[in-house]
Amino acid sequence: MTMPGVLDGVRVLDFGRYIAGPFCAALLADLGAEVIRVERIGGGEDRGVIPVGAEGDGSLYLQTNRNKLGMTLDPAAPEGRGVVRRLVAWADVVVANLPPATLRALGLDYASLAAIKPDVILTSISAFGCGGPYEEKLGFDGIGQAMSGAMYLSGSPDEPMKAFVPYVDYATALTAAFGTLAALLHRRASGRGQEVQASLLATALTITNAYVVEQALLAPNRVASGNRSQIAAPSDAFPVRDGWIIVQVVGGPLFRRWAALMGEDHWLTDPRFADDRARGEHGAIVSARMREWCATRTTAEALAALAAARIPAGPVYSPQQVLDDPHVRASALLEGVAYPGTPRPVPLSATPVRLSATPGSIRRRAPRLGEHTDEILARLGYVPAEIAALRATRVV
Repeated sequence: MTMPGVLDGVRVLDFGRYIAGPFCAALLADLGAEVIRVERIGGGEDRGVIPVGAEGDGSLYLQTNRNKLGMTLDPAAPEGRGVVRRLVAWADVVVANLPPATLRALGLDYASLAAIKPDVILTSISAFGCGGPYEEKLGFDGIGQAMSGAMYLSGSPDEPMKAFVPYVDYATALTAAFGTLAALLHRRASGRGQEVQASLLATALTITNAYVVEQALLAPNRVASGNRSQIAAPSDAFPVRDGWIIVQVVGGPLFRRWAALMGEDHWLTDPRFADDRARGEHGAIVSARMREWCATRTTAEALAALAAARIPAGPVYSPQQVLDDPHVRASALLEGVAYPGTPRPVPLSATPVRLSATPGSIRRRAPRLGEHTDEILARLGYVPAEIAALRATRVV
């Protein structure tokens, strides 16, 4: 039996696209909110990213739209604006990751929404946030990585390297969901709504902030060093006989255990390795020693020896190895969810935070295009003839 969610009774409209907005809404849905994904009539441009279904639905869509109802709508049409007004009057939260001018053009800006429902919460997500010269510019995850310094400090000095996975998008979804929960608490206490603003650049700068602070105060002018950390050692990826592992040694106690494992106890009195900063500066030397040790061992052998010494380390997995990992399976970090047109259940990531009393859960698959349009319109008070008219004029 599904336990009640902490957000049971909260209604959310999701006008998001791609990751940050939709996944923010999905996290709220995991916690019990009723979420409606509002999608353009032909289908959102994010629906087919990494296609895996028979009808072209993508794995990104299946993950970020679980637990939602789905409807199609043209919010720019006059009759569509009427539907939006009814939806907003019904909702508690509106999530939209669109530039400010687009929000205003569609009547989804905070002033327009609050005129319909004074206590509404608007969670708006953009690439760059409001108030600066880039306010109306479009952007994706990789631009946040690039403009925060993260991409410059990754890869090599000759080629900056973007992370393959869009971590800025997902982290922005988390911060937006955090802000939405805070706004809901404020509304419960005060009866007032507000706008919650999040941006890819703000999230990315939060993640790189320590290095920006260091540059402002000390100007070390760091450049990329591949997988090797510059602030501790050994902290790097190392080839073993049957793959790769990553080892991360931070702090004196861990370094002492590592030096004992390597048979390099004399390094403990070497000023080059006196603390994390010094070890980071001489990290190439430390990594070379670790690489020599790893070269004669398999993944299992290396990880077993490191675990016995209580040194943090892990294998570098392929996506298939992630699926096969016994801890991932035993901990139910991925949940199989059936979806029409896929050859087997879709392994969706579970709610990333676990609450003991009110846990999040995946209760339904992502909606097919327009799957619940008629049901939602009927709940808003439209009668069958009105729904048919909206369909005939392609408003829905």
